[in-house]
Amino acid sequence: MLSKSDRTRQLIIEKSAPIFNKKGYSATTMADIIRATGLAKGGIYGNFSSKDEIAVAAFEYAYDLLKEELRFKIKQQKTAKDKLFAILQYYRNYTARPSIDGGCPLLNTAVDADDHIPFLKKKAKAALDEMVGSLAYIISKGIEKGEFRKEINAVQEAEIFVALIEGSIMMSKLSD
Repeated sequence: MLSKSDRTRQLIIEKSAPIFNKKGYSATTMADIIRATGLAKGGIYGNFSSKDEIAVAAFEYAYDLLKEELRFKIKQQKTAKDKLFAILQYYRNYTARPSIDGGCPLLNTAVDADDHIPFLKKKAKAALDEMVGSLAYIISKGIEKGEFRKEINAVQEAEIFVALIEGSIMMSKLSD
C-alpha cells in the first residue's frame, strides 16, 4: 500500500502528464499543475523540487502507459509478423484514442524538447532507443524463424517502422 506522500506524488504525476503532453514543457505552468491536482503550491513542492522533475516523471509515466498497452497487444501474438501487425493495429486509430490525452508522449516530448530542453530530449532519446531496440528484437526473432529474409537489417527496419508510425501520428494530428 502506498503512503500518503507516495499517493500525492502519483496524483501529481498522473494529473500533470496530460498537461505536459498537450501543452509542452514551456507552456505548462506550475499554476496548471496546481489547478489540475487541486493541491497547494506547497503540496507540489513538498513532493517535487522543480517543474523539471515533474516533467520527467510525467513523461516516464505517459511513456510507461504506452509501453504497457503495446506489450499487452504484442504478447497476444505468436509470430513476429503478427506482433508487428498488432503494433500497427494499435496505432491505427491512436490519435483518436491515445494512451494519454494529447497523443504520443514520445513524439510530443521529442518535438517539444528538441534542442532547448536537454534533460527531456535525453529521456525521449532513451525511449526512442528502447522502442527501436524492442522492434529490432521482434524482427530479429522473425529472421531467425524464417518469417523474414535473412538479409534484412533488423535495426534499420525497426527505425523505419518507428519513423512511419510517428510520422503518421504527426500527419494525422496536423490533419485533424
